[in-house]
Amino acid sequence: MNQPAATSTPPAPALPAGWLHRALRHRSFVAGAVLVLLLLAAAALSLVWTPWSPYDMDLPARLQPPSGQHWLGTDAFGRDVAALLLVGARNSLLVGVIAVGIGMGLGVALGLLAAARRGWVEEAIMRLADFTFAFPAILSAIMMTAVFGAGIINSIIAIGIFNIPTFARVTRASANAVGSRDFILAARACGKGSVRITLEHVLPNIASVLIVQATVQFAIAILAEAALSYLGLGTQPPQPSWGRMLSDAQTLMFQAPLLAVWPGVAIALAVLGLNLLGDGLRDLLDPRLTRQR
Repeated sequence: MNQPAATSTPPAPALPAGWLHRALRHRSFVAGAVLVLLLLAAAALSLVWTPWSPYDMDLPARLQPPSGQHWLGTDAFGRDVAALLLVGARNSLLVGVIAVGIGMGLGVALGLLAAARRGWVEEAIMRLADFTFAFPAILSAIMMTAVFGAGIINSIIAIGIFNIPTFARVTRASANAVGSRDFILAARACGKGSVRITLEHVLPNIASVLIVQATVQFAIAILAEAALSYLGLGTQPPQPSWGRMLSDAQTLMFQAPLLAVWPGVAIALAVLGLNLLGDGLRDLLDPRLTRQR
């Protein structure tokens, strides 16, 4: 009797022919993509140009309103607010990318290991994830600050550790759902080992779920970085940060309320864009939702 053909295993899901057309008609995806592209453009622009140096102080020009010289005004030290926002976008993206990369890299590996090995290995990994959930990013950063001092590196590590159990749980649940399908049984009947099946068949088929989760965690990472900087535990002076801009503006609410508005709007638009993008990707990459449309 012939063994099941290896070709019975479906390839990794590819984008259908009409995916781009459907994406352009999806309002959440388009709105989120526009906002995220604006965030990326601001961060990229800050690498080569800013209207003024975000590090130069000009005390005689402090707390100026928006004008042709300073488009969004100046802060309490005379620094250009527009320049601070542009460089702050770059720092927020840097923290988000590295923190989500740490969480995704370790979390996906642990989730796949738990789904592939089962038994006590799965139980140990899931209980470790439960334990890590007891220490959110801000609490972890406070503990790390007490030991190692405040700084952006400790913030990245704390946010990254907080992301690991989230990705581990999502990966395990998705991998278990894929592992019970017929093409996985066919791959096992062909003599493939668990590692090969995980890398060749399980991981490609849950990639869309992980991409959507990454966008959600990216938004959470930006919020966490802003919160930590607001508390003085994240990005340290003189590096600009949206959270630190909010912290500096809280004592000047009656003198220059716009100083709190600009970074608040930047944080809100960045988080909104990533959430809308994730919502749109979920709808577009989930075949069940695609068939319903």
